[in-house]
Amino acid sequence: MARALKLALLHLYPVALLLAAWEASVAAGLVRKILLPAPSAVFARLFELLQTAAFLEHVAQTLVRLSAGLAIATALGLALGLAAAASHPAGRMIQPLVRVLAPIPKIALYPALILILGFDHASKIALVAADAVFPILFATYHGARMVEPKLLWSARAAGTSPRACVFKIVLPAALPSILTGFRIALVISCVVVFLAEMISSTDGLGHLLIRAARAFRTVDMFVPLVTISLLGLALNALVAAGRRRLLAGYGEAR
Repeated sequence: MARALKLALLHLYPVALLLAAWEASVAAGLVRKILLPAPSAVFARLFELLQTAAFLEHVAQTLVRLSAGLAIATALGLALGLAAAASHPAGRMIQPLVRVLAPIPKIALYPALILILGFDHASKIALVAADAVFPILFATYHGARMVEPKLLWSARAAGTSPRACVFKIVLPAALPSILTGFRIALVISCVVVFLAEMISSTDGLGHLLIRAARAFRTVDMFVPLVTISLLGLALNALVAAGRRRLLAGYGEAR
């Protein structure tokens, strides 16, 4: 417990320094409050808004889109990564497509997704899934490829079916890599869902930022940014805790 608290404080130390420098700059008049509000004002406003049902509804909409898109990306990434690693024909088909599609900024596809899926949840979820799938796919593929072939040969010789080999040998062995890819995908999902809501939405944290910007309410502009950051930190902490639990038998608890 003491070690975990010490690590948490070490991680929070740079953030605390940044916030203190920001607060001091505003208090000293180095920047105008109307352009860059003090962190104390932003957090006070956030605390005030957290007590309103309307703000919580916007947070919930963002979380729904983020979690649904990430779930789809995880399922697709695992399936495609395992298929590419297990089958040479599948790998030859998937790898060129991934090399072509991965470098494309997926936000550029958002207008097309809006035309196809509309302005509601579907287009935003699809955009999150399209961007988050690649880290999970890459991590799954490389993790599965690192599995010792002798383990698979031994299992097959003992009568284990190919499908059972995937779930009993390949997935457990590739789990550390997959979880790392998932953490990267989580960060990407937070960014992408926020951008999508900024471009076209009537709710969500990204929409709140645009609405505040149009009304020149700078404190309210920073509240959604702080909120999505805190959500990302909380979700990442949950994933990290789950990772430590799942990888306890691997000798890897970080």
